[in-house]
Amino acid sequence: MQFIKPDININFIEKRKIAFFISIAMILFCISSLVIHKGPRYGVDFAGGLLIQVKFISPVKIDDVKSGLYAIGLGKPSVQMFGDHKENEFLIRTDIAVTTTEGFSKEVEKSLESATATDVEIRRVEMVGPQVGKDLREKALFAMFYALLFITIYISGRFELKWILSGVMAAALMGAVYFFKLFNVSIPFLIAVAIIVTLILFWFLELKYAMGAIVALIHDVTITVGLFSIFDKEFTLPIIAALLTIIGYSLNDTIIVFDRIRENLRKHHKSSMVFILNRSVNETLSRTLLTSLTTLVVLITLFLLGGGIIHDFAFAMIIGVLVGTYSSIYVATPILLAWQVRGKKK
Repeated sequence: MQFIKPDININFIEKRKIAFFISIAMILFCISSLVIHKGPRYGVDFAGGLLIQVKFISPVKIDDVKSGLYAIGLGKPSVQMFGDHKENEFLIRTDIAVTTTEGFSKEVEKSLESATATDVEIRRVEMVGPQVGKDLREKALFAMFYALLFITIYISGRFELKWILSGVMAAALMGAVYFFKLFNVSIPFLIAVAIIVTLILFWFLELKYAMGAIVALIHDVTITVGLFSIFDKEFTLPIIAALLTIIGYSLNDTIIVFDRIRENLRKHHKSSMVFILNRSVNETLSRTLLTSLTTLVVLITLFLLGGGIIHDFAFAMIIGVLVGTYSSIYVATPILLAWQVRGKKK
């Protein structure tokens, strides 16, 4: 099947300034939302508290559900519909951490039946203490940070043969982060500073391929997390799994393009950098679009038919695949051109 003509020649690089403007606008919009909402809306996994999933036999009012929870001391609960409205299913969240035993579930069931005058089924009860939630948040941040650092080692070694330099830099950054963590420095602040320092080091050490890949990954993760804040969706452990998957997917797309750029640099060494970048993106365009479209078919199916449990995970993956495909072409690749402009100025 010929999806895209082999002689296609779209001038992607010519539109790089427009793409940069769109990317910066999206990132600023997402960061603004995160600042206004004081971060993403953490689920029970990260914020701590109690989560109860219940199903009623017949339709009930949310106020009646809340009154049943007040009766057993679960003050200020958040109650929302879960799944299809015909299912009469609700998710109940509260920041009160309660020891969940079989007796507690029976107490909740009895109180809700009394308040709503209908039978109820307790489908799920989860409790996470506030300290455990804090620890999970920190470990999630470290997981993404270390993933980015190990990616820099791989990219720098594969494309620039700077294994030792990138390895020493990554080890120094990990050591510095661990050292400052001992002094109870805020982990989100510490990770943010470490990422900024990493990008500055890339610039001065001239690790251009690594910088292109990492900037694209930061771009993808920031927009995905920002959209969760904009749409007021819960940020839970499965979303961290989705973000790590997005990092891997986007990196794979970027590496395919970088590989072709490296080949064309040898094959067309007398041609301009703009020509080489455009040719490389066009030659890999068919593979990029086919991979993205087939992945999106599966994710959209999960999003529509997978049920409430996997809904947010599928949403994160859809955003990540779309943004990751875009960033491989319009974020990672043009950075190599910016490096050539820098070299000419020097």
